[in-house]
Amino acid sequence: MSLELLSTLEAKIQTTLETMELLNLEVEEEKQRNEALQQENNALKEENAQLQAERQTWNDKIVGLVDLLREDNTQNQTGE
Repeated sequence: MSLELLSTLEAKIQTTLETMELLNLEVEEEKQRNEALQQENNALKEENAQLQAERQTWNDKIVGLVDLLREDNTQNQTGE
């Protein structure tokens, strides 16, 4: 092989190695971003579950109050 061909090959190898290093850095950044998004997703799921439980509690209270109003209304109508 000629010296010029070896130099060209060395340059291509160096470029390939640099590209691989950059891609590895990008992969690591994406892994970190993915982990952060997973944590955020888990936090949102927990918050959603809590809000749904609170909504159900309020819904149960409202149903109970409506039932009390109906009972009171029924008693007033039969007591008149």
